[in-house]
Amino acid sequence: MRKINLRVIPRARQNKIDIDDSGAYRVHITAAPVDGAANAAVIKMLAEYFKIPKSQIKIVRGETSRDKVIEIP
Repeated sequence: MRKINLRVIPRARQNKIDIDDSGAYRVHITAAPVDGAANAAVIKMLAEYFKIPKSQIKIVRGETSRDKVIEIP
């Protein structure tokens, strides 16, 4: 299992994933951070990006924070 640090930007204009110079992921999502909608959108985008099932992505740390640590196979 591999852990990835990422920063979530909710209520963005469009859904996209950027990687900055330090190798950190920035996930822009249009969903608002209400009732887990933003986390669900992040998991869906990452599943499409890494081409793995959504069930294999786990938020290890930062469930209610913009800075998250996820675990993927």
